[in-house]
Amino acid sequence: MTLLVLDGNSIINRAFYGIKLLTTKQGDYTNAIYGFLNMMLKFEDMCKPDAVAVAFDMHAPTFRHKMYDEYKAGRHAMPDELRSQMPVLKNILHLLGIKTIECEGWEADDILGTFARVCRENGDACYIATGDRDSLQLAHDGVKVLLAKTKSTDVMDERAILDEYGVEPHDLIQVKALQGDSSDNIPGVQGIGPKTALDLISRFKTVDYIYENIDTIDIKDGVRNKLKNNKDNAYLSLKLGEIVTDAPINTDINEYRLNDGDKKGASAEFARLELYSLMDRFNLNANDAITVVAEEEIPAREIERLTCVDADYLLEKIGDNDAYFYPEIIDNCITDIYFAFGDQIIVMPCETPEFKYFVRNFFENEKCRKYTYNSKYSHRLAKELGVECKNICGDLMLSAYLLKPSDSNYSIDHLCLEYGVPVPEYKNSLGSTDERVVNAAVLKPLFEKTQVLLEEANQTDLLNNIELPLARVLAKMEIEGFAVDKKGIEDFGKKLGTRIDELTEMIYDLVGYEFNINSPKQLGVALFEDLGLPCKKKTKSGYSTNAEVLEGLRSESPVIDCILEYRSLTKLKSTYCEGLLKAIADDGRIHTSFNQVETRTGRISSLEPNLQNIPIRTELGREMRKFFIAGDGNMLVDADYSQIELRVLADLADDKNMIEAFNNGKDIHTSTAAQVFNMPEEFVTKQMRSSAKAVNFGIVYGIGAFSLAKDIGVSRKTAQEYIDSYLATYSGVDRYMTHVIELAKEKGYSETLFNRRRYLPELNASNHMVKAAGERIARNMPIQGTAADIIKIAMVKVDRRLTEENMKSRLILQVHDELIVEAPTDEAQKALQIVTEEMENACKMKVKLRADGNIGKDWYSAH
Repeated sequence: MTLLVLDGNSIINRAFYGIKLLTTKQGDYTNAIYGFLNMMLKFEDMCKPDAVAVAFDMHAPTFRHKMYDEYKAGRHAMPDELRSQMPVLKNILHLLGIKTIECEGWEADDILGTFARVCRENGDACYIATGDRDSLQLAHDGVKVLLAKTKSTDVMDERAILDEYGVEPHDLIQVKALQGDSSDNIPGVQGIGPKTALDLISRFKTVDYIYENIDTIDIKDGVRNKLKNNKDNAYLSLKLGEIVTDAPINTDINEYRLNDGDKKGASAEFARLELYSLMDRFNLNANDAITVVAEEEIPAREIERLTCVDADYLLEKIGDNDAYFYPEIIDNCITDIYFAFGDQIIVMPCETPEFKYFVRNFFENEKCRKYTYNSKYSHRLAKELGVECKNICGDLMLSAYLLKPSDSNYSIDHLCLEYGVPVPEYKNSLGSTDERVVNAAVLKPLFEKTQVLLEEANQTDLLNNIELPLARVLAKMEIEGFAVDKKGIEDFGKKLGTRIDELTEMIYDLVGYEFNINSPKQLGVALFEDLGLPCKKKTKSGYSTNAEVLEGLRSESPVIDCILEYRSLTKLKSTYCEGLLKAIADDGRIHTSFNQVETRTGRISSLEPNLQNIPIRTELGREMRKFFIAGDGNMLVDADYSQIELRVLADLADDKNMIEAFNNGKDIHTSTAAQVFNMPEEFVTKQMRSSAKAVNFGIVYGIGAFSLAKDIGVSRKTAQEYIDSYLATYSGVDRYMTHVIELAKEKGYSETLFNRRRYLPELNASNHMVKAAGERIARNMPIQGTAADIIKIAMVKVDRRLTEENMKSRLILQVHDELIVEAPTDEAQKALQIVTEEMENACKMKVKLRADGNIGKDWYSAH
């Protein structure tokens, strides 16, 4: 038999501190529970146990405390956010059929040790899962320790421990007696560290032997004196550090065999805690959760699937009624479409000759209110068929995103659990569930739930006026794509390759030998051992060679500049040149995908490839923009908002001085510099403006004096003076910074001008760093989120205006605060006028919005 026993306190602590705070809608913390259960599943995968037990410490003195009053003294109290999760986790384990063990007077370590002894005696395999190295002393004679680390779990047995420490597992008790343990406040021998302790035990094996032969063993006199002066502490530490193997617990391994537990109860608890992603992994049924939560038996209704053989029949059945349909999407295209009529699902297959006829007529019916999932693809199909998908009134994916922007999963099965919608029963001819049929069947009840919640959150306008129309715009942009100069990219890649080869040879010459420049380990040895450069930072895995470290070494050796340039060019070549070449479609254009539901602030993201990440910080990086071109007979129109986040800040803060500066057309950075440095604007230098700019944008992100001083190269005192002067000048901003945090704490979320929310459990954290991070988000989210909403509104307005004026110009890309339109040459000036007008009039605020535009044959010249 194989037993897995978990060190409950150690694992839940590692989970709590390794995962950012998560809460349910009701405000219950769940990050430690989520992490613990994930780790437990991982441990089970590693050892395939027949039995599982979880050992916990009790909040009571143990025999070690009675032996030594100072044992574990000075430990920080358990954070309230973690404390609240402990009983919940124990209940979940009980519901899953996993026994937990506590033993008054003994620690969890002693429970682990007792199980280890019993398994040895019985010939059973025993795996101990922990993040605490104390348990390594148990890893012998068939007992293995699964040592959880930050990113991995090591299987530790005699061989692994001997390789790492040079001693046997049971010798580690002797090592600890000498070196002590600050985390448990075990004193050890004062002045003896881990290295010396390991050396002594590897040579002399036991504390007894060392003290019995203290005057004759081969050790330095200083070490001898330390040992003599701390003999009592050494033996006390030996007793404190040794794990007991006879704790009074039930040691019948059969009592801990895995069983089904209470499946319904576990399902309900997982659903209550919103641990939906774990339910499948624990073989829990969604409908069980919904039934228990509802406190009544909700039968899973049976549904019927029919295939449409007559398009006119289906069009007549839909008529002008509300239509709920689920599109199957493969390779960015809709294939079959599943329509829900109560418990009857009718499928319109794409291979039928009548598919296009049906879709054109269905999409064009503006009297029929359409409710779907991921509506962008309906708009894509409509454009490809030369029609418009009219009157889409609901997109379940977008609704779910607005209600819970921190989620990473908006799948329909997940949403059924989230909103308590029973999943109907359906089996196809092969006896398996057809998810597409089920997805269509639950659309209507899910919409009924989410629409109520959107109304309660005052987010229906955000959905109807921004997100839904934006989906149509993004669909058109994806289809249009962006023309590129393929040969130009290839030639640029070759040019970069030549320079990379030159830099490689230069680095080899300067170091004195060839090595793998891309290997941080080999590079660290080359720089800090062979060249003898001063080591700035060293980690457990070796020398740090990150950008910050290398920047600080520029003056030490010419090789550093070569390495930094090498890194920059290899990334440019592999990520952008080679990556973009792979993404060019047969039409010579790159068609990125826009994700509407990824970021928490509401920004749109771009992927496959990410065109929002084309480098602009270096001149060589900006060269890439030259290869994004207008098609034949066209020009690119590029417009971007001027300092939109600062303008939004001025409006939100209602700061009279900042509003006046913007509305009078002043350069805000020069104006700020004049106020901060107390001088007329005409005397503001370029350096002063640059410092003021750093303050302006730093304030948006809650920058402190330490970071600002580092950014602009001044003392911390001077940086603080800049910040103080800034806040005195813009007193509205100062008030806003305080008020917006208080408001977010009161509500539990931060929101934009358009009611987009971001929920912030971090604001209630007892950990200072976590709470401070939450406060930074609370200050920044209304600013960044409102700016994101404004650019979305502008996109919808630009697209609508271009269409209404029967222009051939088309919006093709959005990058943060920048819009790009491809326009026929004779339309370019008018397109520029339309884009800038619509951007500047996207919404009404106390501050004027300004968009700066340009026209060019490629992205580089148009920007």
